[in-house]
Amino acid sequence: MIYQSIICGEAVETLNTFDAESVDLTVTDPPYLCNYRDRDGRSVANDTNPDAVLGVFPELYRVLKSNSYCLLFCGWNAIPQFSAAWEAAGFRVGGHIIFAKPYTSSAKHVGYCHESAWVLTKGRPAPRTKPLNDVQEWHYTGNKNHPTEKSVEIIAPLIRSFSNQGDVVLDPFLGSGTTAVAAALNNRSAIGIELKDRYCRHAENRLAGVNRYLAAKQGTDVLKAAA
Repeated sequence: MIYQSIICGEAVETLNTFDAESVDLTVTDPPYLCNYRDRDGRSVANDTNPDAVLGVFPELYRVLKSNSYCLLFCGWNAIPQFSAAWEAAGFRVGGHIIFAKPYTSSAKHVGYCHESAWVLTKGRPAPRTKPLNDVQEWHYTGNKNHPTEKSVEIIAPLIRSFSNQGDVVLDPFLGSGTTAVAAALNNRSAIGIELKDRYCRHAENRLAGVNRYLAAKQGTDVLKAAA
């Protein structure tokens, strides 16, 4: 049975209520712990609160099933903190995905032209039948709905590659809802946790639109099959 659940709350506290080994895949884009401000001055909740961000790793490890994956977007500036936290929780690195941007988002010592996602493993998942290439194309959303909004075109291939239809996909830092939308569009159950109420409402509205689309598509497919 496919289901969707958007939970407004703090990630660590909410994950504490989950059953152990109840999730098939985690895909998440947490605060990078870099005190981020976009061009409009918008910030990200808990971006200066390591306990609220890094504290999820033990809980993520607990709720994930054995031999599964946690896909984590992470900036270079806080890698020592993130890697220490995920290793302490039990995760190991299984790969690293680069999303190449056609533009420079900022520049200091080098021009920043990519985003990174780490492929973390719990246990020893079997090698993928058709592994996803570790360099992927970037799709820019314009960040209209959230200051660090990822696109469905970025998240959907990750979900398809590292889970199966019917699986449960979790995002403990849901933001505007992209992971849940990508999961629903690919016949996976979705659980999203988000601290800010306005983003929870936005994610729910997006999922409602996806469900209307899928229902209409199913009806069209039935009509085609009967023709």
